[in-house]
Amino acid sequence: MRNLHIPSRSPAYSKNAMVATSHPDATKMALNIMEKGGNAFDAAICAAAILGVVEAHSTGIGGDCFCIFYSQKDKKVRALNGSGRSLSNIDYNKVRLAENNSIDPYCADAVTIPGAVAAWTKINQDYGSLSLKEILTPAIDLAENGYVVADVIADMWKREKEKLTKDKDCKEVFLKQNEPYKAGDIHFQQNLAKTLREISVSGKDGFYDGWVADDIVKKLKSIEGRHTLNDFSNLTVEYMEPIFTNYRGYDVYECPPNGQGIVALMILNILEEFNLSSIDPDDFERVHLEAEATKIAFYHRNKYLGDPSFSNVPVEKLLSKDYAKKLSNKISYKKTIKELDILPLENHKDTVYISVVDKDRNCVSFINSIFHPFGSGIVCPSSGVLLHNRGASFNLDKKHPNFYEPNKRPMHTIIPGLVLKSKNPIIPFGVMGAHYQPVGQSHFLTNVIDYNMDVQLALDHKRSFFYDGVLSLEKTFSTDIIEKLKQVGHKIDFIDIPHGGGQAIMIKPNNVLVGGSDPRKDGIALGY
Repeated sequence: MRNLHIPSRSPAYSKNAMVATSHPDATKMALNIMEKGGNAFDAAICAAAILGVVEAHSTGIGGDCFCIFYSQKDKKVRALNGSGRSLSNIDYNKVRLAENNSIDPYCADAVTIPGAVAAWTKINQDYGSLSLKEILTPAIDLAENGYVVADVIADMWKREKEKLTKDKDCKEVFLKQNEPYKAGDIHFQQNLAKTLREISVSGKDGFYDGWVADDIVKKLKSIEGRHTLNDFSNLTVEYMEPIFTNYRGYDVYECPPNGQGIVALMILNILEEFNLSSIDPDDFERVHLEAEATKIAFYHRNKYLGDPSFSNVPVEKLLSKDYAKKLSNKISYKKTIKELDILPLENHKDTVYISVVDKDRNCVSFINSIFHPFGSGIVCPSSGVLLHNRGASFNLDKKHPNFYEPNKRPMHTIIPGLVLKSKNPIIPFGVMGAHYQPVGQSHFLTNVIDYNMDVQLALDHKRSFFYDGVLSLEKTFSTDIIEKLKQVGHKIDFIDIPHGGGQAIMIKPNNVLVGGSDPRKDGIALGY
């Protein structure tokens, strides 16, 4: 149980079904979908669509998604890769570059073909029990008739004001008299409502063909993009064999590359070599171990990860327990590892994660993102689609697995997770926060498995993140721990915005559901 003297919240409990998201409207309305006869798949799509309206800086139909799930129909874990590909016609002489010689995240080249809508419609066709029209109606209503801006969202809006002024159509939708919307304001996205209505009637074709696709392509061409209507109409998403590792008797499943779920599994494999339960969850040794395991795992990510259709990703080797043992021997409690070469990548953290369990115990772990806050900042004038900038994840090194080339999926940071025990699903979970996600997942799971925290306490717990040579701490760490971390060689910084967010639902042995939603966001977990 939580310490009642420390501000927090209790986990949510229910017997039938549960939803956990980063926004109350999404949680409540997705739960209503299940109360009306929908299942976990319907509820996840409903929540994702709503979040694309009410949390537009994080997600939307102009982005990508991944889903890992356990369906009672299949009696197994499946993964759906809903990430889109780069355009088919790249002119390397005209790719706009940022100062660090990477792809400019706010140009047309950074816009890969969005995969979210294709993934939603595939899930709905294969596993849903309600029509898209029923599922998308709540999001359409909020976009058309307005929603109330929440606190954390308003703060991000304020931080991104300058970006929102650069594109005329973006400015028109997301600024009011040249100022960001504030908490308590009512915001409308009426063009987006029209597009959602089109999708609700026509499914995938309502986005990738017809007037919506035409509007997106025209917008991109107006800013020197070379995207074509065929790039959109040819977009497909696919089921993939999930990857997993066993951590202290729990099977942890992730989507395979091009996502970074393999990084979370590598961190867990390394940490399994240490007796974490003998260390207090707040002690310096735990923070240090997590940082060093992260350093090692990210070295491998930055060396090997990319689209497996274009290069070989040595998944079996990277997930080998013997290999994890060898890697763990590099870690000392007395000093930090110095010789690993970490390739720096931009760290952006706007994504939404959704956890759903229904009355039949279908478990859906679902993540949807437009990458940077407000994505590319490019809005399409008639459809209201805010486009992501996932293509900025590519690099321009021809020898690298994540090299920018036609019809290729970029390395992805968004990773939904799912835990099984004795072949039964027990925790659909996820942690938002771009590059932080695999670290957040391993931190959450060690909180639950090694420290016996409930899912809410595990999400509440203070977070640290080693990235690009710096150990970045939230502002709740004690002076004593900070000094000990410095003494072993860590360069310390304090993060302004907390690390990520997250949601999780646990199925207890008595079949009761326990849900948590991260206090770093506006969300909530609810059940019935």
